Amino acid sequence: MLHSIKKIVESSLFQNFIITLIILNGITMGLETSKSFMAYGSSFIYLFDKFVITVFTIEIILRITTYRFAFFKDPWSLFDFVVVGISLVPSSAGFGILRILRVLRLFRLVTVVPQMRKIVAALMSVIPGMLSIASLMILFFYIFAIMATNLYGESFPLWFGTLGESFYTLFQIMTLESWSMGIVRPVMDVHPLAWVFFVPFIFIVTFVMINLIVAVVVDAMAIINKEEEQHIVEALQENESSLQDEISQLRKEIDELKILLIAQKHN
Repeated sequence: MLHSIKKIVESSLFQNFIITLIILNGITMGLETSKSFMAYGSSFIYLFDKFVITVFTIEIILRITTYRFAFFKDPWSLFDFVVVGISLVPSSAGFGILRILRVLRLFRLVTVVPQMRKIVAALMSVIPGMLSIASLMILFFYIFAIMATNLYGESFPLWFGTLGESFYTLFQIMTLESWSMGIVRPVMDVHPLAWVFFVPFIFIVTFVMINLIVAVVVDAMAIINKEEEQHIVEALQENESSLQDEISQLRKEIDELKILLIAQKHN
């Protein structure tokens, strides 16, 4: 019985069905934001939502039945369990905010698609490195924000009047959104040498720091791919070793059979 359930849960047909259901559920959640659609399609949305949560609940029960305690040792499985559990909480029981959290179901797409899991694993593994880069970036922001407030706060109080406003303006400049015509050139009209301040800031924060984060993520992806390749090689070596053992055992049995046949022939 357990073997049959495990075969169903791990089958590609079942996995594809779950993926399709998650995608369709994402579409219906988007349609819920349309008042014109909900005016005549609310009953369909309600019924489909009940169908989705029923299927997800059955799937979780089947997986718990199949893997037992191993299910709760897998972080991806625990995430699915929490998401489905949130969906089961009635919104009328004082937990109306949890109804909005139903959208977290769409993150289940990450748990069922291996390529997405690989990307998330890479992002999780680079958190320490990214925190170091983020700390350094915050330090640069803090230094430049103090300088910008002192240099341009009096002339442009809307952008650099306070430390917080300077932080936000520098963040906008970092994203390169209207940084030249919208901010820097107006500042240069009053302070012609302002480019000496803004150009190094953009070079350090936008081009150097952001590319460092990208490099860390790419390096993590390369490490994960290398580990996967190593696992594949090890699995192939284990299979080859097992096959050689089976061949050796088969040859031994054939030799024993030959000896037995020769002994019977002489008798």
